[in-house]
Amino acid sequence: MSSIIYKSESYKLMGIMFDIHSNLGKGFSEIVYKDAIEYELKKSLIFFEREKEYSVKYKDVFLKHKFYADFVLLDKIILEVKCCDYISDSHIAQTMNYLKVSNNKLGIIVNFNNNSLEYKRIVL
Repeated sequence: MSSIIYKSESYKLMGIMFDIHSNLGKGFSEIVYKDAIEYELKKSLIFFEREKEYSVKYKDVFLKHKFYADFVLLDKIILEVKCCDYISDSHIAQTMNYLKVSNNKLGIIVNFNNNSLEYKRIVL
């Protein structure tokens, strides 16, 4: 059995996500949940960057369009926030691309738009 990458950090992060969902419920736009996440991360003294920009290198050049990850926590976990019917293959692909360009190993997608918080861990 393999070990879970960033187990304690993920556990703490998911506790925050469940708390936010418990307090706000479903139905708000992504920006509301992102603001709540930012508040909770600051309160918990968890280092993060919001809307972190990543350049994409193609062969020997950097492309003019960039990626913006919703949150990067502790310089190693990408958190993508969604408010949709379900986490789709395109959300997973998007997070995998963020992991590739950032050289991080763990991405977590959270979807606040259901009665229960939906989440998916993506490991590269």
